[in-house]
Formats: sequence, C-alpha cells, structure tokens
Amino acid sequence: MKNDSDQSVRGSVPDGAVQNKALDELVAGGMAEQRTRDRVVQLLLEHGPQTAAQLAQQLGVVPAAIRRHLDGLLAEDRIRRSQRPAVGPRGRGRPAQLFELTDSGRAPFPHAYDDLAAVALRHLAAYAGSEAVEKLAAERVAGLERRCREVVEAAGDDPAARAEALASALTAEGYAATASMIASGGMICQHHCPVAHVAAEFPQLCEAETAAISRLVGSHVQRLATIAHGDGVCTTHIPVQAIRTRSGRTPA
Repeated sequence: MKNDSDQSVRGSVPDGAVQNKALDELVAGGMAEQRTRDRVVQLLLEHGPQTAAQLAQQLGVVPAAIRRHLDGLLAEDRIRRSQRPAVGPRGRGRPAQLFELTDSGRAPFPHAYDDLAAVALRHLAAYAGSEAVEKLAAERVAGLERRCREVVEAAGDDPAARAEALASALTAEGYAATASMIASGGMICQHHCPVAHVAAEFPQLCEAETAAISRLVGSHVQRLATIAHGDGVCTTHIPVQAIRTRSGRTPA
C-alpha cells in the first residue's frame, strides 16, 4: 500500500514541473550570487580596499561566506589582492589581506572623461583658435592611423581584404567596425565611437578620423553618417573608382 501511495503522489507531479522548479531555483540562486558580488564591488568602490572580514561585516554574513564571492571576482579580474596596510587598528600577526578594485571592476561605473575632454577643448579653442583643435585632432588619430596601416598593408592589394583588415584594426581600437562591398563601392561601418559625445561639439575629431581613413584606403572617402550627429552608426563610403583603381574590377 505504501508503494502504491508513493507512486500515486509522484505520479501527480509532472516531471516537467519538477524540472522547471529546479531550473527556477538555479536561476534565482545565480541572480542572488551576482547581486552579492555587485554589492561587494560597490563597497570596494565606496570605501576603498577592504578585508574579507570587513566586507562580511558590512554585508551581514560570516567571513567564510564571502570567500566564494571574492574568489569569483578575482577570477573575473574585477578585484585584486593588495598588500597595503589597512586603515585603523589591527591585532598581532601578519597584516590582513586586502581586496581592491581593478580597472575592469571600475569600468561599469560612470566616468567624467567626456566632460573633462570637452572642457579642455573649449579652453583650447578659446585661447588658441579652431586651428589648434584641428591640430590636436590630427595628432590624436596619428597613432591610430599608424597602427591600422600596418594591418591594412599586410592584407595585400585586394580591396575587400583591405577593407576587412581596416575594420578589424578599428575594432581592436574600440570602434566595433565592419566592412562590406556594394555596387557603388565599399562601406566601413563603425558601430561605436569612443569620442562621440565630444565629437558632437567638436566635429574636427570626425574630420581628422575621416581623413585618416581616406589615407589608409588611398582615395577620397565620404562620411554618410556619424554617431556624433545622432546616427546609429558611423558610415564611411569608399567610391567605386578607388576600388577599380586598385583592383581593376568593379565590386559585385
């Protein structure tokens, strides 16, 4: 009778429901873990280097419970161990191990770099004129152009290969770029611009970048859209004449 009853109870709960419940519990547990780790990062940001005991006290858990989260953050390169002395009194023995944020750990938090750059460029324009801003913009892309040229030249003479190489080089610089060939020529699309907010006020940055792309492909190019002007992507068109000159053929 007991076996029949047990089978009846088990049979009344669908296997799918049990699996879904287990999955929900697993997801909830993972979200709780992530929230705790984010809280640890927030505490390190607000209070600087902390020991495991200090973090545990602020989170209301025992030090042993915080170790798993610290190990996970170390593996993600969001924190690192520090040997600097902790602030405040401590007992005898070796100094307690401290944990502090890495650059990766600080990355998600807001920075004021755009505001600082805009203020600096306004100051430069006011005291030295727009020509000084243009010179600064050209100097900014000089290193970018040099690094991209090495990659583009290594791709050979095929226009499609050079465009792909340029897109890859720009992606490595943080521009998330892609390349494509169309009937009217080639297209370089940059889906991210590291200086978009500043370039919205100082178009000289976009102009210097466009000039660098022109030199890299060896032809006049045309900017059709820019993120700085509110478009979703920076689009640079390479006219078909430039591709014919290099390859002797028209792209399909």
